[in-house]
Amino acid sequence: MESLYFLVPCALIFIGLAIKALFWALNSGQYDNLDTEAHRILFDAEQSKAAEQSKNAQLAKPAAQTHQTNSAFPNAESPAPDSKNP
Repeated sequence: MESLYFLVPCALIFIGLAIKALFWALNSGQYDNLDTEAHRILFDAEQSKAAEQSKNAQLAKPAAQTHQTNSAFPNAESPAPDSKNP
C-alpha cells in the first residue's frame, strides 16, 4: 500500500509529460503531412528515373528483341517457365 503513494504520483507525472509531448508535436506541425515521408521511402527518385529510362529503352526496341521483365524489379530477368507444371 505504501508503494502506491509513490507509484500513483509518478504515473500521473508520466501521463502529464506524455500529454505535453503530444500537444507539442501537434502544435509544431509534426502531423501536418503524413504522406510525403511514406512515399519518399517507397519510391526513391533515382530508382524511378532508372525504371523510366529502361522502360523507354524497351519501348524503342523492336518487339522481337524485347523480353518480359518483372515490373517491381526492372533489371531482373523473368523466371523460366516450369516444365513440370503446365
